[in-house]
Amino acid sequence: MEIIELQELQTMQLCFQSGNVSCPKEIRPTAIYVILYIFLTGVVMLTVCGNLVVIISISHFKQLHTPTNLLVLSLAVTDFLIGAIVMPFYMIQSIEFCWYFGDIYCSMHSIFGLLLTSVSISNLVFIAFDRYVAVCDPLLYSTKITIPTTWLFVAVSWLFSLFYTMLVTYFNTDAGLYSCPRDCSMVFDATWGVVDLVVTFLLPCSAMVTLYTKVFIVAKRHARVIQQMSSADGSKGNIPKKSERKAAKTLGLVVAVFLLCWVPYYIYTVAEAYIHFTSPIVTNALTWIVYFNSCMNPIIYALFYPWFKKSLELILTFKIFQPASSLINLFPGNH
Repeated sequence: MEIIELQELQTMQLCFQSGNVSCPKEIRPTAIYVILYIFLTGVVMLTVCGNLVVIISISHFKQLHTPTNLLVLSLAVTDFLIGAIVMPFYMIQSIEFCWYFGDIYCSMHSIFGLLLTSVSISNLVFIAFDRYVAVCDPLLYSTKITIPTTWLFVAVSWLFSLFYTMLVTYFNTDAGLYSCPRDCSMVFDATWGVVDLVVTFLLPCSAMVTLYTKVFIVAKRHARVIQQMSSADGSKGNIPKKSERKAAKTLGLVVAVFLLCWVPYYIYTVAEAYIHFTSPIVTNALTWIVYFNSCMNPIIYALFYPWFKKSLELILTFKIFQPASSLINLFPGNH
């Protein structure tokens, strides 16, 4: 028995060979390594490039300078930073089961991950509120939701997330308690686990679901009214435009995808805390599903927003560098 254990110890690989104070390294066939690296690199590139197109489009074209798109811009910046700063290093860690980048960047990586996911969630809450006002109170939308008001929303989103991240970083005393030596993973203690569940999931998700439920109820009622009054020309002043309802549906899909990506992760987190079950493979898989949310938003825009396709064409053909390109009409049929 002792001989078998000695042989296993000799064949087991550690992340760092200087002594046995290290995490065990996951050993996989070479083909699996290649497939994982190719697939996850593709996800990272799609996240970075897709959100970069959204950032360039909304920043460059004046036609896209609307309150809603400023919130979409903030969300795209957040998702771009997740793809550029967080995902590449987590890709290596999740495939190798090793953290090779030192303790300092481990702390920075955890802080950036928490900050950016928190900003992403708060951006979605403000987007849901924006669509609620646009569809449910269209007459007052232009006076309530202005460009300065939207910038205030963006500032609150980032500042609140920064404040929350600082609180977690400072007071979450058990962070890293259950991770093996020289690993890099953020572990919440019992108190902060509950706080994080409420602040970053239950409250924002409840707000988003409530707002979009009201939006779709009102949108459905408006659709019936429009059908009944299709022959009356001057009587649609209090009904939101078709474009507003379409934007609400598209951004509602963004929220639905967000929920699909995040719900499994939080269910697992709660189960992990109560039944004391943990699996690095399951944790990595669910974390990647969360990160997939950052690359899904540009895909949704590409499928449902005509301006995204037109803007992508102008970017790829370098026409955005032409004089007055910022004034190009991105909406076919609009003059």
